[in-house]
Amino acid sequence: MSKLFDDFKSIVLNNTPLIDVRAPVEFKKGAFLNAVNLPIMSDEERHEVGICYKNKGNAKAIELGHELVSGEIKEQRVQAWLSFMDANPDTLLYCFRGGQRSRIAQEWIGERGREIVRLKGGYKAFRSYLLDELENSYNHFKPLLLGGRTGSGKTIELKKMQNAIDLEGLANHRGSSFGQKITQQTTQIDFENNMIYKIVQKAEEGFKTLVFEDEGKHVGSVFMPESFIEILPKAPLVILETPMDERIEITLNEYVVDAQKTYEGAEYVDAFEAWQLDIKSAMERIKRRLGDQRYREVSAIFEDALGEQKRSGSYEKYKEWVEYLLREYYDPMYDYQIQKRSHLVAFRGDAKEVHEYIKSIV
Repeated sequence: MSKLFDDFKSIVLNNTPLIDVRAPVEFKKGAFLNAVNLPIMSDEERHEVGICYKNKGNAKAIELGHELVSGEIKEQRVQAWLSFMDANPDTLLYCFRGGQRSRIAQEWIGERGREIVRLKGGYKAFRSYLLDELENSYNHFKPLLLGGRTGSGKTIELKKMQNAIDLEGLANHRGSSFGQKITQQTTQIDFENNMIYKIVQKAEEGFKTLVFEDEGKHVGSVFMPESFIEILPKAPLVILETPMDERIEITLNEYVVDAQKTYEGAEYVDAFEAWQLDIKSAMERIKRRLGDQRYREVSAIFEDALGEQKRSGSYEKYKEWVEYLLREYYDPMYDYQIQKRSHLVAFRGDAKEVHEYIKSIV
């Protein structure tokens, strides 16, 4: 008899590894944390079976599926599942609705003398559970926002807090005009799934206050869930105040030093060229807000810094470029936004003071 499992909360709390046997095109649209895509059918095979289902019905579609995934192809896919199970003994299995694909995969694994439990209702049921939790999550905690000017080190400090959730990290974005990373952002579905994983886990740990970075409605290409758009802008705001010289160093490391290393680790013919083109594209995106004169000034400063790095390998001249961006672009914009929400500011202080304040109210 097929073994089924529907204690979705335990999957979240235990970070249970999952085998997703849906086709790659389905997986890319959205999946779950700790899930690996080991499909029972490729995109092409799934497409053929789908056409057969529409034209000839379910029985013929199943028959075609078994024909397409047989012999060496079947062996390779079963072996991939078994290898993952060897590395992750508590693995669970799912397809879209917990129906034929995961049941067949379960049977094939059983033929090899192994057992695996599949999710009752599959992806659809687990996703519904997560959406319900997301919709009702604000009943389980009080939100607190950590704000501060660009380069103040908000993300650095968030990572030191046990009751914090790093939304930029979940979205794989740095949350600014220059925040795009070379790795693709998470999908909207993945962002929501990852977010509720963290919230359920933090609630289980007993935290009644959760700290989020002060974000807008969007984090790059993903957007905040509707329920959070309603509650987060009204949450108390703690402002992290950091001296300009420290902000310059933090931003320099993020935009230049660490960013260039990331490009070097990717498959680019000229990593340095790819990085500077992306920076120039980012400056082009903020040109309208900067205005023509300031855009020309910041571009000239950047070109000088590029030339210096090419000549000597030094990052020093980028500090002038970073400071210009902070003073002329980021700070006026941030100060304007904070002024409109000044009634929500509960505390201001440096990193040590902010940590002590947050600990005092948890």
